[in-house]
Amino acid sequence: MTKENKKVKEFKDNDQKKANKDIFLDYMPYIIIIVMVIVLRSFIATPVRVNGPSMETTLKSGETMILNKLGMKLKGLNRFDIVVIKIEDNYLIKRIIGLPGESIMYEESKLYINGRNIEDKFSKTVTEDFEEVKLESDEYFLMGDNRFESQDSRAFGPIKKSQIIGKTNLILFPFKRMGKVK
Repeated sequence: MTKENKKVKEFKDNDQKKANKDIFLDYMPYIIIIVMVIVLRSFIATPVRVNGPSMETTLKSGETMILNKLGMKLKGLNRFDIVVIKIEDNYLIKRIIGLPGESIMYEESKLYINGRNIEDKFSKTVTEDFEEVKLESDEYFLMGDNRFESQDSRAFGPIKKSQIIGKTNLILFPFKRMGKVK
């Protein structure tokens, strides 16, 4: 190979390396965005859709909310938080009524926790009485706000903390209802 051919080959190799580097740099912002979206949706927050009437009048079927996965880990779970749970292949939105270690019951449409009457301002319907349920150290008792329409812990029993995906209290859509759940 002559000197001239070597120079031409080096020039082509350098051009190819520069072109590869340019392509990589051109696509880098898109790669970063994709990685950020995956991290955000997997560990921090993701959209979730309300399906069915079990949380009416607080939430309406078809509304889109933000599921906050990180908030549950940072602030913990509290009574009356709205959470998303996974049962088999179904995701459900319910309200926490009972916390680990508590005894829960309804009598004459009144909520009793550990024998004390607790105001339940979220139920807009009459709640049928049910016997006392004692929760284990990692169990929560969940109910929908629309007690007549809700399939909840009264039907499927207490929920383990591991079944709770995260908390939700922010409506994104429809825009006229956008904001924090009251």
